[in-house]
Amino acid sequence: MLPALRPVAARLGLVLLVLAVGAGGVWLAAGAATPEASPTTTDVPARDIEPASVTPGSAAPAEQASVAPDREQAPGASSGGGSRRPVDSLDTWAERTAAATGVPARALRAYGHAELAMREHAPACRVSWATLAGIGRVESDHGRYGGVTLQQDGRPSAPIIGVPLNGNPGVRSITDTDGGRLDGDRRHDRAVGPMQFIPSTWMRYASDGNGDGRADPQQIDDAAVSAARYLCVGGRDMSGADGWWAGIMSYNNSVEYAQKVFGLADGYAAQAAGARG
Repeated sequence: MLPALRPVAARLGLVLLVLAVGAGGVWLAAGAATPEASPTTTDVPARDIEPASVTPGSAAPAEQASVAPDREQAPGASSGGGSRRPVDSLDTWAERTAAATGVPARALRAYGHAELAMREHAPACRVSWATLAGIGRVESDHGRYGGVTLQQDGRPSAPIIGVPLNGNPGVRSITDTDGGRLDGDRRHDRAVGPMQFIPSTWMRYASDGNGDGRADPQQIDDAAVSAARYLCVGGRDMSGADGWWAGIMSYNNSVEYAQKVFGLADGYAAQAAGARG
């Protein structure tokens, strides 16, 4: 398990996704093009997010069935596990929710499809799009970290690669586990993509979320489904306080981090509910 980390303002891509948690079968593990390791920046997506004033384990973010995504067409299409599904099947929901929350519609489609995938493959988990959106905001500002843009194919305009995990203050030391294939760094691992996976963890949970036959941590549909699978490990119920906090603290063992995700998830769900009327 990871030790407690410094406040989120000191990090992008600090040690995410605990490596010791067991995984079920990987839906699809496939490679992405090897990026070049880019210079890091002191900008952090979560710097301006206030932690929610909530005691760890006391509550889960409020959820309402009326704001949950539903497929809008192509009955029977699968939303995960490598099966093809229509990429525009949540367009109406995503556009309406984007207007209410400020989250990009393309990112919301990914978070919504990840929730649908878990309803199908791990229905007892009950992980929500709003929680995934909270993580996505903290980790990469929904695939827009460092001035990149999230494109319609679900990939950022340039690879999102976090700081080297080299043991500097506030950073755990993790030597290279992927030969630089995912993060472009052959000395130390770096967290990659919109949901900031450590390469070794990505290889355990890599999933094809958009049905193109490959899993790419830079592609937000793939990353969101993989993050949802990670949160649902071990039969965890993400709708209850105990399960929710355990899941988020496994993603990053920091109370401040979890409180930030809590506030975002709770706010997104409330905003979406208000827009629905």
